[in-house]
Amino acid sequence: MPTDTRTLLNKVPEVTLVFWVIKILSTTVGETAADYLNVDLNLGLTNTTYLMSVLLVVALAVQFATRKYVPAIYWLVVVLISIVGTLITDNLTDTAGVPLETTTIVFSVALVVVFAAWYAVERTLSITAITTRRREAFYWLAILVTFALGTAAGDLAAEKLGLGYATAALIFGALIAVVALAHFGAGLNAVLSFWLVYILTRPLGASLGDLLSQTHDAGGVGLGATTTSLLFLITIISLVTYLSTRPRPHLDRA
Repeated sequence: MPTDTRTLLNKVPEVTLVFWVIKILSTTVGETAADYLNVDLNLGLTNTTYLMSVLLVVALAVQFATRKYVPAIYWLVVVLISIVGTLITDNLTDTAGVPLETTTIVFSVALVVVFAAWYAVERTLSITAITTRRREAFYWLAILVTFALGTAAGDLAAEKLGLGYATAALIFGALIAVVALAHFGAGLNAVLSFWLVYILTRPLGASLGDLLSQTHDAGGVGLGATTTSLLFLITIISLVTYLSTRPRPHLDRA
C-alpha cells in the first residue's frame, strides 16, 4: 500500500448512528455474500477468494487515489473487505483445518501488532486523523484484521461453543452496549471505545447474517444467503445514497 505522508482531507466518514448501521449491515453482507458466491453459485472457496481479493485491490486503489472521503467508494471497500475477511477465516478453518480457537487468538494478536505498529509510527490511532496515505494504509489493514477476527470469533461462539446464532448475536450486542455505556457514562477513551465497538460489530454482523440466512435445521430463520444479501445490500445502497446527498459536518473526535 502507498505510504507517502502528504496531507489529505480526512478519508473516513463521520461516526454517527448511520455509520454504525451501515457497518453492521456490511458485516452481515460479508458473511452472506461469501456463502452465496462460494456455495450457491458453486464458485468454490478458492475461486471466490481470488475473485473478491482482486475486486478489493481495485476498490482500494480507487480509494487511495481519491483525496477526500467519498461515501460510495469508502463503503464499497468496507463491504469488499468484509467479504475477504470472511473468506480468509473460512480458508483457514475449512481448507487448512485450523481450529476456530486458534484463528481467533492469531487474529487477536495480529490486530494488537497492527495497532502497536500504527501507534509507534504515527503516535495516534484516531480516525479523525486519517490524512496521509500511510495512516490510511494502517487504517484499512486494521479493518481487514478486525473482519477476519470477527468472523472467527462469531463462528466460535455460535457454532463451536454451541451458543447458536441468536444467542451469539445477543452476547455481542450486549458487549457493544457495555462499551457504549462505559464511553458515555464513565468517560472511556473515545479512540479505544471506537475500535472496541468496531471489532465487536463484526461478530455481531456475522451472527446476524447466519441467523437470517441459515436453514431452520441449522438454527437460522431460513431466508437464504441470496435474499439476505440482497435485502442488506439494498439498504446499504439507500443509506450511502443518503450520505452522498447531505453536507458533511465536522467529524466526531475518535
